[in-house]
Amino acid sequence: MSGDEVRDGVTLTNLDQPLFDGAEATKRDLVDYLDAVRERILPVLSDRPLSVIRVLRGQAPFMQKNVPKYTPDWVRTVPLWAESSKRQVSYALCNDRRTLLWFANQRAIEYHPTLVRGDRPTHLVLDLDPPAGDDFRVVIQAAHLVHQALADSGLAGAVKTSGAKGVHIFVPIDNHASIEDVAAATRALAARAERIDPVLATTAYIKEDRGGKVFLDSTRAGGATVAAAYSPRIRPGAPVSFPVTWDELDGVRPADFTIHNAAQLLGDRDPWAATMSEPQRLPADLIEEGRAIPIARVQAMHEGKRRARARRS
Repeated sequence: MSGDEVRDGVTLTNLDQPLFDGAEATKRDLVDYLDAVRERILPVLSDRPLSVIRVLRGQAPFMQKNVPKYTPDWVRTVPLWAESSKRQVSYALCNDRRTLLWFANQRAIEYHPTLVRGDRPTHLVLDLDPPAGDDFRVVIQAAHLVHQALADSGLAGAVKTSGAKGVHIFVPIDNHASIEDVAAATRALAARAERIDPVLATTAYIKEDRGGKVFLDSTRAGGATVAAAYSPRIRPGAPVSFPVTWDELDGVRPADFTIHNAAQLLGDRDPWAATMSEPQRLPADLIEEGRAIPIARVQAMHEGKRRARARRS
């Protein structure tokens, strides 16, 4: 087959094939990029149940959680119960170069680890999405609201482009908070940022209620996944999720960082590790405030049913 080679015992095939429509890249570009940044991306994937998004030739992208039957026995896995499908799912743990290369050869382009290691949450995360039109400038403005809300709460967070339309803000936390406490604190942090400028940002989960504002998504908690720092994304030009400092944020756009230039831009640096603070204890008042805020998905489900009944009547 064209472009075959072996790295770290992994046979890599069809490396000269196009990666996906609009990527302007080949499978070799994906493999070379992930191999080049392995010392940065592996620490954020290690020991975390991993979902990947793959693109096979001629097919639409699909998310893979359960590892396929042909997975090599040296790929570490962990079984977890999936409430949605009512079955046990065997998730991969991408802990080493060989596993990362195997995933790349499987045309796994996006890497979405959970926010827990074992049964303990490690980060509070807010995912900021622009309104229609993909205006990244307003996302940056909303990110600064979150930055202020964090500072006002005595917390520090790191920011990265999502590689798609928005940004992710990660707050490292210690092991004193339960998954429920972290979820509550995430809701409260989003609400505090929204209160700073409710014209710009909203926590409304239902799209039609957002009114053209930036959505502060506070639902990434517990077993939820988020695209990892340095993960490529299935978007035109094959951008990657890239860490920036708060001072740099105003001058960047998601398309600035791709599988073609990200490794060179990094050099010997690991900005995600460098900008991440030590784990912090979540303030009790933040958790308490969040407990009084309804869970967005549950509230949206009940509201959707109410609106459906109103339309029928």
